[in-house]
Amino acid sequence: MTEPAAVVFLFDVDNTLLDNDRVTADLKRHLTQAFGAERQQRYWALFEELRSELGYADYLGALQRYRIENPRDPNFLRVSFFLVNYPFANRLYPGALDALERCATWGPTVILSDGDVVFQPRKIERSGLFEMVEGRALIYIHKEQELDDVEQRHPARHYVLVDDKLRILTAVKKVWGARLTTVFPRQGHYAHDPKALATYPPADITIERIGDLVQFDLPALLDAGARARTVN
Repeated sequence: MTEPAAVVFLFDVDNTLLDNDRVTADLKRHLTQAFGAERQQRYWALFEELRSELGYADYLGALQRYRIENPRDPNFLRVSFFLVNYPFANRLYPGALDALERCATWGPTVILSDGDVVFQPRKIERSGLFEMVEGRALIYIHKEQELDDVEQRHPARHYVLVDDKLRILTAVKKVWGARLTTVFPRQGHYAHDPKALATYPPADITIERIGDLVQFDLPALLDAGARARTVN
């Protein structure tokens, strides 16, 4: 059995390390140019329908559904190329790589994400994040429901989870309790959703941007999780 690490750092991707809101805005502009405003809106309606069905964002799946409705529209090729070849490295938040590098001096860093089996891995690879974490990347449908698998693959006495969704941080805290430090970077639209902020308890540590993580030392990170009240 693998000896547990003293600490493992788990990083979300979208709006945690990478500005996915800007990616979405770029895609909306590109869709409008390729299809027009009305069909761009139809793509996003299909996107939301698919996300409700699957539980995660599937950009290529939504494009496939658009193609089924518009089988003779050749412009889907332009959108497909745009998605697959998007320069994700240009959308990393300032300080994101510094935060990963700092945490890697204390323990293994792991990407912990939700998503589809093609586009999300492509995003992680093209952004440079896959190389940065030495290939330690986990992509689930609902990551908060897969913690036993996370523990098996990356055993640790303590975990630090960095995620822009209080819902995820709260769900994982319920399972791991004082073994987990939750870090909430207030980046992206989910992190500023008034309903979410009112519904879920604060994270153990709240930072305004991912780069602020380098200001903490390891004892402070561990103590924040141990002192925090376990979520009921």
